[in-house]
Amino acid sequence: MFTNILLPTDGSELSLRAADTGIALAARLGARVHAFHVVPPFPSLNYLVDIIQANQEFYLAEAVARAEGYLKEVQQRASAAGVSCESSHETDDQPYSAIVGAAAKYQCDLIVMASHGWRGLNRLLLGSETHKVLLHCDVPVLVCH
Repeated sequence: MFTNILLPTDGSELSLRAADTGIALAARLGARVHAFHVVPPFPSLNYLVDIIQANQEFYLAEAVARAEGYLKEVQQRASAAGVSCESSHETDDQPYSAIVGAAAKYQCDLIVMASHGWRGLNRLLLGSETHKVLLHCDVPVLVCH
């Protein structure tokens, strides 16, 4: 049935519960999982270029460290369940696009993700990343709440 499950995570409790669901499913099916995190790029304003360059390096270092922490948590959960887990992160200002791309890149045949994450007001105004993944992806998506 499913052999490679993508587990997008933003580090929220809800995304970790979705990861647990995906890991449990993988354990039952003998599948492997791929934990994935999208790092939002540093927001910039053209007229503050000199100030921004120094802050951008600091921001990216901190964002990547957070991403690695989120991914390590999913890897530990997968390991505890006896499920093979790889992980990666990518910088993109459209998380849904990066998630859809990761599913193709890593040949995932299922995505298990939370119904919503950290983005609160943006989700209400622009629609959730999960909804966008559902609209743009050609593999099944299991949405956990």
